[in-house]
Amino acid sequence: MQHRPALRTLLLGTSVLLATALPAVAQSADAEARLPSITVTAQRVEENIQDVPISITTLADEKLDVLKSSGADVRFLSARVPSVIAESSFGRAFPRFYIRGIGNTDFDLNASQPVSLVYDDVPYESPILKGFPVFDLDSIEVLRGPQGTLFGRNTPGGIIKFDSAKPVHAFEGYVRGSYGNYNTREIEGAVNLPIFTDELAVRLSGISQQRDPYVDNAFTGEKNRYEGFDELAGRAQVLFTPTGTDFSALLNIHGRSNEGDARLFRANIIDAGSKGVGSNFDRDTVYFDGDNFLTQDAHGATLRLEKGLTDAVKVTYVFGNEQATIESRGDIDGGFGAVFLGAGNFGPGFIPFPSESSGAVDALHQTTHELRFAFDNGGPLRAQTGIFLFDENVTITSKSFDTLAPGRPVNGIATRQNETESTGIFASLAYDVSDRLTVSGGARWTDESKDFVVERTLGPFGSGPFGPVSGSVSDDQVSWDVSATYRATDDMNLYARVAKGFRGPSTQGRLVFANDVSSADSETVLSYEAGIKSELLDNRVRLNADVFFFEFNDQQLTIVGGLNNTVALFNADKSEGYGFEADIEAAPIANLFLTAGLSYNKTEFKDDVLLAPGCGGGCTVLDPAVYDTDGTTLLGYNISGNSFPNAPEWIANMTARYAIPLEAGELYGYTDWAYKGDTNFFLYDSVEFGQDGYWEGGLKVGYKSDAGYDVSIFARNILDEEALTGAIDFNNLTGFVNEPRTYGAQLRWEF
Repeated sequence: MQHRPALRTLLLGTSVLLATALPAVAQSADAEARLPSITVTAQRVEENIQDVPISITTLADEKLDVLKSSGADVRFLSARVPSVIAESSFGRAFPRFYIRGIGNTDFDLNASQPVSLVYDDVPYESPILKGFPVFDLDSIEVLRGPQGTLFGRNTPGGIIKFDSAKPVHAFEGYVRGSYGNYNTREIEGAVNLPIFTDELAVRLSGISQQRDPYVDNAFTGEKNRYEGFDELAGRAQVLFTPTGTDFSALLNIHGRSNEGDARLFRANIIDAGSKGVGSNFDRDTVYFDGDNFLTQDAHGATLRLEKGLTDAVKVTYVFGNEQATIESRGDIDGGFGAVFLGAGNFGPGFIPFPSESSGAVDALHQTTHELRFAFDNGGPLRAQTGIFLFDENVTITSKSFDTLAPGRPVNGIATRQNETESTGIFASLAYDVSDRLTVSGGARWTDESKDFVVERTLGPFGSGPFGPVSGSVSDDQVSWDVSATYRATDDMNLYARVAKGFRGPSTQGRLVFANDVSSADSETVLSYEAGIKSELLDNRVRLNADVFFFEFNDQQLTIVGGLNNTVALFNADKSEGYGFEADIEAAPIANLFLTAGLSYNKTEFKDDVLLAPGCGGGCTVLDPAVYDTDGTTLLGYNISGNSFPNAPEWIANMTARYAIPLEAGELYGYTDWAYKGDTNFFLYDSVEFGQDGYWEGGLKVGYKSDAGYDVSIFARNILDEEALTGAIDFNNLTGFVNEPRTYGAQLRWEF
């Protein structure tokens, strides 16, 4: 796709104008301009973000509304928060999060992740639960660093915490609708209904996101075949607070239906010898001889009960039940035919062999219970203790297809059944040593076991059945944290934190193409962090910053694809990372609001020799090759010294909002920009499989009325940046890309 320099210049200039020129017409530089306080629940209780000894960024209100414009899914978080990346090889269904470079590139449907997503106090452990649509939220909190005491297992990198807007005892609500290019339609809304004054309230909310396909299949001649989606999600909450009882019960019932396309893998869009999208890339065209679709359904219920036992002690019980199914099928080689069919019968570019496969979660059932007691009598000591129970059962079917045979029949079937059980017991204390110094700490004991059965009932290429193979892995760990917060001035806190986190043992048995069942031991991380939280210039500027260092023992790594086209787990003995993060919010003058974030993450595998296979399709591996003693058998490539995959060193973001007050409302402009630094996609380093750093920007201009309505126009990826977000490395130089430029109009009404 050709960039249009004049349009790019105009759009960029408009965004810069909002951040620089518009303030020149501000009415009064000395008018009231103050930052509101931010309340978070990072430590399971409501606190001012400035008092919490954790590196935290929040997204809420208008900023959240802007970033998810144009039908965006949860991946809009990528690079919009310091040290955070989100990506997926399943499109809208299977986001993978990375914090401080810590994540997992594994695309398998039972892959565990070292960044936990917690939705309304319930951890969504399965990757197919993590993409639940973002709507009617109170806020998103990103907690960086291990959170092993209050949140437990699988949090070495941190937590992304979603909190829904809760029912209130008043009639209120909103509706938000937008329309954009590619016939993108989005309707979101909520209504709050007080049934009995101060006793019963109901909140109903939902979202519908749709986009028409716009990518052609040049092989079959189908026009506008791919990249459409139809997403529907809803939530019903009932809050019961009987008068005079100090008791509350909140029932949350929610569900999701998602239909569309699997990720579009595009054959040979990477040029040999260079990174990023190459000369063969056309965003609007693919050449598929295989099928491509995705269907997903999920539903669940959360029950939260709270009771004040005394003036100082409160008990909370949270029950969660989540169920889901998904099926995804894709043309993995990203092209048509194969080279052995002769010239003209394969493409685009070199296609060694066809690859078409599907994965399905036939049933997922997750149940959680958490019971915790909190003590706070207004004195110097505060405490929490509790127990957490987790149970997950999942059944998975993987298939491969003979793409070149009539009807593309199934030629490989493998099944897996996994059950995970985990028990955690935790306690946490905070004590005010003085009116300036607070120390806190806690510990959690976790006992976890996983049982699995894997079997191949049909093998491709004459490999035949295999299994069933059964097994189990288990471990128990103690995770903990210790911190101190010192109030240096009334507007500045200094803090230091040491924390240990862990991820439980993992298993993998993707048997369609191999007979290997692999496992990885628990990984543990020890993290050191120190930071400053400050409010400056009479609360016109909020500056929070930190530095950190962490060391992994037995970090879990996954070989994905590569020379053998498989998924295999292994452990690195030692890995390290260090860096810094900074968040700034500023209201320098009336009607101008600015934010900025910056992070640096340096990660490295520290084993003397750590082997991983290279690519199977045309890349130039830069790591040293390691051979057997005979000097002829390649064992793999030494990846020691490499950075973690999908872990750019630099991430930056900024926003600017300026308003011109009118008699009955305001005119406003909002621009946002995010930078994702140079990124390597795999464990090994290669010339081709990565992406140089790039910026993506957004712009929104509108009128907001005092009567409650807001009408605006918006654009996302306004420079139409074309960038790789991932690759497939076992067949050819296949990649997948970021979202295109989108634009449209939006109407929001609050009542």
